[in-house]
Amino acid sequence: MQRKFLISGGGTGGHIFPAVAVAQLLQKEYPGCEILFVGASNRMEMEKVPQEGYKIIGLDVMGLKRAISPMNLVVLWKFIKAYFKSKKIVKEFNPDCVIGTGGYASLAVLYAASGMGKKTVIWEGNGYAGLTNKILAKRVSIICTGFPEMERVFPKEKVRFTGNPVRENLSNIRNKSESCKFFGLNPDKPVLFITGGSLGAKSINLAIQQGLEELEEAGIQVIWQTGKNFSAEIGNRKGILAMIFLREMEYGYGAADLVISRAGALSMAEIAVCGKPALLVPSPNVTDDHQTQNALQFSKLGAAIMVKDADVMDTLVKKSIETLGNKPLTAGMQESLRQVARPNATAAIVSEIKKLIES
Repeated sequence: MQRKFLISGGGTGGHIFPAVAVAQLLQKEYPGCEILFVGASNRMEMEKVPQEGYKIIGLDVMGLKRAISPMNLVVLWKFIKAYFKSKKIVKEFNPDCVIGTGGYASLAVLYAASGMGKKTVIWEGNGYAGLTNKILAKRVSIICTGFPEMERVFPKEKVRFTGNPVRENLSNIRNKSESCKFFGLNPDKPVLFITGGSLGAKSINLAIQQGLEELEEAGIQVIWQTGKNFSAEIGNRKGILAMIFLREMEYGYGAADLVISRAGALSMAEIAVCGKPALLVPSPNVTDDHQTQNALQFSKLGAAIMVKDADVMDTLVKKSIETLGNKPLTAGMQESLRQVARPNATAAIVSEIKKLIES
């Protein structure tokens, strides 16, 4: 019997990447299965998903304005139209399971599918549940979560702590000696790895730029992924490397004794899987301040240290030097990371899907 899967998720890479990872593994588990994506017609999934070889249908949807605004009437009207279009898509495609990974379109698709009696799975990658998944929680069959203890916001019987999918090459992280050789660094000296994503993180970049001399004097080597919106000035400093983008992230994490990162769900999943102590700087420019909630989760578990975005200029470099010099602290963080790491998160999500459709 040929299986069919309908997947909806997009708006950001944090929604698209897990959706594609799940689709790819479903194809391995069910050779010849049909997979159809549904996304928001004006968002990045309409370009990224076809690049991965999948067909996608666009819905004309937009996000709810949190402040009182007449634009929410437009949002509601677009949602109603998207809901009825989703019902038509579900009826015609007739999937065995409908999977949502978040984003504007996901609400319309999963709301329609659950109302039609389809088996449904949603994934919540953050430690703070998004509005879409809060609305869908009582309607769907299973809720896969990236963080533990999400029973506090979702129905307990539906929650499965699977973890968050990470890019495949991080399952084969290199050791420090090999990784330092890749970068031309000394494996006997501490390494600080800074990553702010493809666009970079302005506050982090400015703090690192300001503190390069202090880091150099402390004998700390630096691998600095700046993102394309920042131009680093490192001069002739030895052991300080700056690059716009690092494709070989397995070497970056492999070399690192400490990571500085934003607190997006997937970045934190990578840090956990790689077992690297981290300073997390939540972005203040995200919906519901969910990155702060993510960072607080790791901080409470002793798996990372949170630094507020407003404090980075004064404290980030100093905190980096202090943390790298405190071996008992970093060892404790590594142990805590082992407790929350889920290196097989994609397989765990697909396993839940399999159990659901084959039960």
